[in-house]
Amino acid sequence: MSFAPAAGQPTPTTIHTDSEGLEQGGIDLPVHDGTIFAYYAAPLGKKDLPVVLVIQEIFGVHEHIKDICRRLAKAGYLAIAADLYQRQGDASQYTDIPKLISDIVAKVPDEQVYADLNACIEWAGQHGGDTSRVGVTGFCWGGRLTWMYAAHNPTVKAGVAWYGKVAAGHGPLIKQMVVDVAANTHAPVLGLYAGQDASIPLDTVQALRSVLANGNEAARASEIVIYPEANHGFLADYRPMYREADARDGWQRMLTWFERYL
Repeated sequence: MSFAPAAGQPTPTTIHTDSEGLEQGGIDLPVHDGTIFAYYAAPLGKKDLPVVLVIQEIFGVHEHIKDICRRLAKAGYLAIAADLYQRQGDASQYTDIPKLISDIVAKVPDEQVYADLNACIEWAGQHGGDTSRVGVTGFCWGGRLTWMYAAHNPTVKAGVAWYGKVAAGHGPLIKQMVVDVAANTHAPVLGLYAGQDASIPLDTVQALRSVLANGNEAARASEIVIYPEANHGFLADYRPMYREADARDGWQRMLTWFERYL
C-alpha cells in the first residue's frame, strides 16, 4: 500500500488502495432488526484472521472508510465497517455538518452501535475471522465509540481511537462519555489526537490521561499520542486537514498496536 497521491490529482488527494489479493465488497449484515449495509475486506483465501472493526466518521461508510478497510486487509486483517446509522438516515445526502448531526447522528444511541458491532464480530467469525482476536478502530464520531466499545465488550482485545471526543458526545441520547468508562476498559486503547483540534480541547485529553493512569490494567496500558501541529481529521486524505507525516506515523502506530495485542 502506498500513501503517494494518485498521478494527476490535486493535493490533498484521496488515497486509493487496490483490491489485488483481497476479497472485499458490500454485504447485507444481519442485525437484530433485519440487515444493514457493511463493507469488508480481507486477504484472499486466508482463514483465522484477526478482526478489526472499523467505525465510521460522521459521514458514514464512504470511500475513505472502505479504503481504510482495504489498507487493514493488506496488513493481514479481516476489516469490517457497518453503516451504523443507516436506520436514522443517509449521511451521504448531507453537506452541512451541523444539520447532519442534528438530523441523523444525534439520534443514534450507543446501545444500537454496540449491537451492530456485535453483529460484525459474529459475521466475521463465520467468514474467516478469529473472534478471539478482535480489535476496533474509529475516526471522529467513531473515535469516541472505539473507547466506548472497548469498555463495553470484553471480546475486544485492542482499540485505536482517532480524534474522537472524550468528554462529550453528539446529542441527548448520549449518557456516558469516554472519561466515564475508560478506567474500566476491557482492552488497551491507543488514542491519537491533534494539538490544533478545537473540537476536542486538550484539557479533556489530559483529563482522560489521568483517568487511564488511575484505572485498571488495560487502562494503564492504554496510551495517548498528541500531534501538536495537526488538526482534526489528519488521517482523512480526502479533506484539506490531511497531514501526511502525522497520518503515516499514526497508521504505523496503529499497526504496531494491533500486532502487539491481536
